[in-house]
Amino acid sequence: MKPVHLQRPSDIAGNPAREVIRKLRVCLAVCAVLPGCTSLGPTTIVADRFDYSAAIADSWKQQALLNIVKLRYLDLPVFVDVASVVSGYSLQTGVSVNGTLSTDRAVQGNFLAAGVQSVYTDRPTITYAPATGQKFLRGLLEPIDPKNIFFMLQSGYAADFLLGMTVESLNGVRNRSTAAGMMREADPEFLRAIALLREVQATGAVGMRVEEDKVKGSTAVLFFRREDMPADVVEKVAEIRRLLKMPVGPQKFTLRYSPARGADDELTVNSRSMLQIMQAFSSYVDVPEEHLADHSALPAVAQSAAEMQQGVVRIHSGKQRPANAYAVVRYRDYWFWIDQGDLRTKRALNAVMLFFTMTDTGAQEALPLITIPAQ
Repeated sequence: MKPVHLQRPSDIAGNPAREVIRKLRVCLAVCAVLPGCTSLGPTTIVADRFDYSAAIADSWKQQALLNIVKLRYLDLPVFVDVASVVSGYSLQTGVSVNGTLSTDRAVQGNFLAAGVQSVYTDRPTITYAPATGQKFLRGLLEPIDPKNIFFMLQSGYAADFLLGMTVESLNGVRNRSTAAGMMREADPEFLRAIALLREVQATGAVGMRVEEDKVKGSTAVLFFRREDMPADVVEKVAEIRRLLKMPVGPQKFTLRYSPARGADDELTVNSRSMLQIMQAFSSYVDVPEEHLADHSALPAVAQSAAEMQQGVVRIHSGKQRPANAYAVVRYRDYWFWIDQGDLRTKRALNAVMLFFTMTDTGAQEALPLITIPAQ
């Protein structure tokens, strides 16, 4: 019997073994490179930052709208803040390669098998903090500082819009009110005065500054510019003084919080609290007829001609969810929403959320302790 000589893989016709070895090397190279290309941190920042920001903003709008609607039904408003958002990601990859090199006389031939697996895990940790306690109660019930209201006027907010939302009265001239569960229409003098104040504001004839007083501390001062004012603006300023019972002589008035008229050199502002602002907003909710019939919600108040001319905010209601709404919530089997094209109501809702940040003056509270296991 002649001995059988096994050929070396490199001697096989066409060198198939060499091709197997080449593929094996490629797979091993992929296995070595793959873990170095799977850094998730930087790639998630853009998506996570904007997605979470949009989600939190939308939920904030819906929460504010829901609480405004609930106040119309004399229901308790509840606020829950997103205390923290922690995104945890993990990516596990693996490559398996096995093969067989055979002689040219072997039955099974050459064999190469490769496998790649990847396991991706997204495990966010979101904590919520109900707004309760003395800090929340103070921010909800304390009147807004008149100085902050007029600072917002300086920043560009329209006077008729902002004052119509945030004050109960100016120098004793009363705004529309929902105090004590009763709805009262605004004095015509108030509506006319804030409309004129917006026109004067647009000309730059009214402004505000903060003066330092060593005894009383900082004091906000509202002033009317006298120089270089057109004749029509002078007439409007004179009418504002008459409507708000402000004397003709002084050009600057110190802002004071008071429900009644003060001294001749003062402009008393009976500013609203956040709860009052939301209650006033809720008076514009379109309550379903069946809820008015069973007396589960406060009755509606007809808008005056002056309010209709200025344009009023409105929160719609209906059985069907709207297709395109700026903010929409469901309450008592009805949908309540703000139209996407209703700029005045959208601006009012945004102002309510801004006022909440302005009244948040309490001490910083400790956030919940979160323990995140290492993976």
